[in-house]
Amino acid sequence: MRLSVFTQPWFDDGNIVLITTSDPTAFRVHRGVLARHSEVFESMFLVPQPTEAVETYDGCQVVRMWDSPLELANLIIALYDGAKFSNEKLEDFYHVAGILRLATKYFISKLRLEAIEYLTQTWSYTLKGHDDMVEAALRAPLVDGLSYPWVHPLHVLNLAKEANVRIIIPSAVYFLSLYTLEDLLRGDHPKLTKVEHPSRPSSVLSPSDIKDYTMMFQKRLDLILDFVRSFCGTRTPSTSCSRVQACTQEFKRLTSRLSRSWVTRTGPLHYMSQAVSDLMVNSRGPCDACRRAFVQDVTALREKTWNELPSLLGLPSWEEMIAMELHG
Repeated sequence: MRLSVFTQPWFDDGNIVLITTSDPTAFRVHRGVLARHSEVFESMFLVPQPTEAVETYDGCQVVRMWDSPLELANLIIALYDGAKFSNEKLEDFYHVAGILRLATKYFISKLRLEAIEYLTQTWSYTLKGHDDMVEAALRAPLVDGLSYPWVHPLHVLNLAKEANVRIIIPSAVYFLSLYTLEDLLRGDHPKLTKVEHPSRPSSVLSPSDIKDYTMMFQKRLDLILDFVRSFCGTRTPSTSCSRVQACTQEFKRLTSRLSRSWVTRTGPLHYMSQAVSDLMVNSRGPCDACRRAFVQDVTALREKTWNELPSLLGLPSWEEMIAMELHG
C-alpha cells in the first residue's frame, strides 16, 4: 500500500503510527499522548493485542483510522501544540468543525470544550454576545465575497447536531430564520457551496430542523409586529412625563417610522435596539422621563425575548446548557 506521510505531525521517536483508510496517510505519534487526552485511545491501548495480529509500519504498531487525513492532522497538532482557532475566513470555521467533530468522537474533553467555547464567541448564549456579533456583521468588510461571520448558520446548526452541542443551536436557528425556506431547500448560497473542505458540515436542512426553523421564523415576525403595534403603538407617557400630549405624539411618530422600516429579514432583537437609538438621537423626541422608561422597558423585553429562545426549540434554559456544556 502506498502511503502519504504528512510533514507534520510525524515524530521520529513516536511509538505508534495512525494510518487513515481514505487517501492513506500515516502519522507517527506517541501512544502516551493519545491515551492521556482521549478516553477512547486510553481504553483501546489497555486491550492486549496478540503479537501475530499486530500490524506494523516503520517498526511501530499501526492503528487504522476512519477519519480524513486533514482532520486527523489538525487534531494531533492541537493535542501537541494546543488548539489555535481564528475567524478571519470561512476555512477557519471548518478547522474548528473538524477538531470539534474528532474531539467528540474520541472523547477528548479539553479540546471539545475549547472548540465549543470558541464557537460561542460568535454563536452566543448571551444577549451581549448576540449584539456584538450583529455589530461585527454590520461593520466587517466582505471576505472572498462573503459577509461576516462568513459561515452559513445552516452549517453551524448541522455541526451542532452532529457534535451534540446544544448551546449554539438557538443562535444558529435565530439567524437561520433570516433566510427564506426556498433558499435553504435550494442549498446554493455561496456560504454553503463556495469552499470545498473535508470538514464542511452538511448543507441540507433536515425535516426536524424545518420545524424549528418555521417556529423561529414565525416567532421572529410575531415579535416585530407585537413590538410595533402593541409595545410602541399603544404606549402611553411615563407617570413622570412633563409634556404628555407631545410625548404621546412622539411615540405615534416612532410607531409610524418603525412600521415602514422593517422587512422579512429583520432581526427583532437588533430592531428593538434601533428603535431606542432612533428615539435617543431625535432632538424632538419624548421628554427625559419617557425616554428613560422606554429604554428600560425595551431592555427588559429584549432580555425576555432572548431568554425564551431555547424553550421555543425545546431546549433547556441558557443556564442549564451553560452548566452542562461549559461547566460540566
